Amino acid sequence: MTITRKELEFSTEEIRNKIRNALKESGIADQVNERSNELTENSKVVLQRRYLSKDREGNILEDPDGMFRRVASNLSQADLNYGVTEIQRRATEDEFYDVMTRLEFLPNSPTLMNAGRELQQLSACFVLPVDDSLSSIFSRVKETALIHKSGGGTGFAFSRLRPEGDVVGSTGGVASGPVSFINAFDAATDVVKQGGTRRGANMGILKVTHPDILKFITAKEDGTKLTNFNISVAVTEDFMEKVKNNEMFDLINPRGGEIAGQLNAREVFEQMVQLAWKTGDPGIVFLDRINRDNPNPQLGEIESTNPCGEQPLLPYESCNLGSINLARMVTFTDDDVVMDWDRLARVTHTAVHLLDNVIDMNQYPIAEIADMSRTTRRIGVGVMGWSDLLVELGIRYDSQEALDLAEQVMKYIQEESYKASGHLVDSRGTFPSWEGSAYNNSSSSQKMRNSAPVTIAPTGTISIIAGASSGIEPLFALSYVRNVMDRTKLVEGNPYFEAIAKAEGFYSDILMQQLAESGSLEHLEVPEWVKELFRVSHDINPEWHVRMQAAFQKHTDNSVSKTINFPHDATIDDVRQAYMLAYETNCKGITVYRDGSKSEQVLSTGDTSKHSADAKENVDISEIPYYRVPRERPREIRGVTERVRTGHGNMYITINFDEEQLPFEVFSTLGKAGGCDSAQLEAISRLVTLALRSGVDPQEIVSHLRGITCCPAWDEGTLVRSAPDAVALAVERHLGQNGHGSNRLPTAEPVATQLGFTTETDDAISVVYEGGRRCPDCNGPVMFQEGCVKCVDGFCAWSKCD
Repeated sequence: MTITRKELEFSTEEIRNKIRNALKESGIADQVNERSNELTENSKVVLQRRYLSKDREGNILEDPDGMFRRVASNLSQADLNYGVTEIQRRATEDEFYDVMTRLEFLPNSPTLMNAGRELQQLSACFVLPVDDSLSSIFSRVKETALIHKSGGGTGFAFSRLRPEGDVVGSTGGVASGPVSFINAFDAATDVVKQGGTRRGANMGILKVTHPDILKFITAKEDGTKLTNFNISVAVTEDFMEKVKNNEMFDLINPRGGEIAGQLNAREVFEQMVQLAWKTGDPGIVFLDRINRDNPNPQLGEIESTNPCGEQPLLPYESCNLGSINLARMVTFTDDDVVMDWDRLARVTHTAVHLLDNVIDMNQYPIAEIADMSRTTRRIGVGVMGWSDLLVELGIRYDSQEALDLAEQVMKYIQEESYKASGHLVDSRGTFPSWEGSAYNNSSSSQKMRNSAPVTIAPTGTISIIAGASSGIEPLFALSYVRNVMDRTKLVEGNPYFEAIAKAEGFYSDILMQQLAESGSLEHLEVPEWVKELFRVSHDINPEWHVRMQAAFQKHTDNSVSKTINFPHDATIDDVRQAYMLAYETNCKGITVYRDGSKSEQVLSTGDTSKHSADAKENVDISEIPYYRVPRERPREIRGVTERVRTGHGNMYITINFDEEQLPFEVFSTLGKAGGCDSAQLEAISRLVTLALRSGVDPQEIVSHLRGITCCPAWDEGTLVRSAPDAVALAVERHLGQNGHGSNRLPTAEPVATQLGFTTETDDAISVVYEGGRRCPDCNGPVMFQEGCVKCVDGFCAWSKCD
């Protein structure tokens, strides 16, 4: 694998000097050297929206410094369990506080949100076992709801469930199969997320040898089912060798272990590839590799992972994660910028100490999870800011030099994590299951406080708080347009790029606008060395994405959360090659995403929707029935009226329904008649009614109104952000069983078809008129990165799995 490079005007040393001088001139270098605790505007807004303590009226009770002190103080209390003095505990508190305020390390979101508060649920994710009985299945559904209510995500293996059509001995009936039961978990997630601040995310895994594997592979094909699930097929190396050799493999009925048939391995693999190309699902999990590194095989076999796939867990284990900001692990001198290995070691040791304390301070949602988490004491030290580090060092992302550095950095973090965990043994002892663990063997008897301490997890919003690039992903965009209030549009750029552009004299507002539209420097007038350095995700061949994941995997105990991004015009063969390369380079799993293939994804750059524009160019717009005539109101109509408490008082919302029991019109009143609030509410209600009568999907109306914020208030446990938000909330409560209306006008499908879009999903119309699915909080564009769906807008910070 080679890179064809254009001849550069400057040497590598000269380029590094330019970068160093630009970052010193901009102040970024000083922030890194001095470990500045200055937060970006994005981080401040995100903290205010989601992390800082609030009262029931939504009033903020602490500032960011207070949040870090709250978390540090709470977690340091665990030290008292091990005989330290109060003075020593305070020293630990200061150590935790410093590493967070310096933005060198941050724990996962639940810890920042909940430590020192009433909930005190600090874990990001859990794995629950699903046994082959109704009692087990619906007990797990209940536990899932409790976990999602507490802000966690869940992973499941459905491989123990008997296949569809199999005999049910207790009743003499037939089984409905694992896919049907996954829908029950999906529905529970839908219900819980309506009242929560974090949306529940799930992983569903099925062994490739399960008789229902083909139905599982296609379970998300139409885009309307399992919308709260990532799904992955658990494959083995034996299966992959059969794929290579075009051989048959056995299907095994889990009920009794008998052979239930055979399929051609290559054909099954091909179907996985085609569905991944089309929808992004399923991913692949190499389950035998995962169990080869299972630190506690004496406790059982690992069957599943957390929602993003990077944390394989035994049943009832939890993950307690945190990420080191690699962008702050360098030192700028007068003549160079170098890795600060001593700083990285110190931060790693503090991170292990902090995460071990999380296990003790955690209030787990289920007793079995508490027991297992304290038995194996799994933690997950990961990284963020990888792309920032490469820019600081002048290294191109898709280069052998970057792969070599990835191995070196991760090897160092793994070694220091093991040392730190070993040091904790002196005062705290090993994790309870250490005696039978993989660490206690004849070849190497390393005493450890924690199982498998290194994981590369999604960084989601914590990377925004740290002002760092996400995980080990390439830069997503160098510039993007943010819509703010009063319809003002602001163009924002990557701080490293802006610093270099200004220092080199080619920065301009026009350039940033062009960059926001194109998403890449490839065809813009900037120096070639800058194009080499600032390559965004879609500039990078998917092969390099896989190889970067593999480089980090070599020294990661668990797995690596990364999305292998493909451009929209990528072929099925491209995805096939990526899957095979992941197998050949010893990855433990792989998630791919072809731009535009998921209905929820809209990039903030122009190239993503180029195929949409190309399709529209060949359409005679005059022939499209663009304007709608609203349906007439019948003489008699029935509905319901809800009272919703808002920051402006009680609102009464009446929703009337058509003959199909779908929302048809909305009337709202707020307090006394008259005044600006009432006038604006009347306008909102009229426009919602107009949209409903014109055949607009009610769910689209809800998605555009939910999250608008003005004077938020709590209404019986639900946060109502504003009058528009209250209207959306009421409409959402009364949607049809499918979560969207069936009252589209007959012209809707032909319009989509004329514009070159398929109508296989309910998102076809939104693609035509809205540009795709939007963020449910701010209505902004979303992207796929680190295995997650995330809002592009840094001020919003919504994600489906962080």
